[in-house]
Amino acid sequence: MTKLDPQWQRAGYTLRLGRPAEAETYYANFTRRDPEGDRFTGSGSFTKQQVVEFYLHTITDPNRYDLLLVAPDGRITGESVLNDIDWTLGSANYRIYLFDPALRNHGWGTWLVTTARDFAFDQLHLHRLGLDVFSFNPRAHHVYQRAGFIDEGRLRDAVWDSATGQYGDDILMGMLASDPRPRQGVGMAN
Repeated sequence: MTKLDPQWQRAGYTLRLGRPAEAETYYANFTRRDPEGDRFTGSGSFTKQQVVEFYLHTITDPNRYDLLLVAPDGRITGESVLNDIDWTLGSANYRIYLFDPALRNHGWGTWLVTTARDFAFDQLHLHRLGLDVFSFNPRAHHVYQRAGFIDEGRLRDAVWDSATGQYGDDILMGMLASDPRPRQGVGMAN
């Protein structure tokens, strides 16, 4: 199966699949610590070899689409990922990470989520998307709800929030292709 090679534009940025030559550029995001991003995504420390090997694997894996948000200057500033695709069930997991903190709170998360959502349902013809979000990340929970995802369950005290020294819940969310989809880009300049 040949992967589709989608591409979208917004405000000079491009959302597209990664390319093998960009492995070092992708790794640069792991050389600077982003405590907020790490906290909300559960990310940790990785070696250069681990990141580069993982990145190169994502490019060829037929069961995932790692869409990169590339700035006009070529920096990789975020990712919007459909992974664990089960083509038989028509389902996938979804995750997002804005590497550049300056892009947060400016509609980029909503744009990435709705763009990936529409790609998954309209181009890949998936039936279901699922994700999980930590209860101490209300901004992301709101973005997912705004894109049409609904809460499907909650794993109580399933994650540790080192910033507060308390447990948090892991909220399970999902969306079906037949669910209402708020229009992409609502309230944003595209």
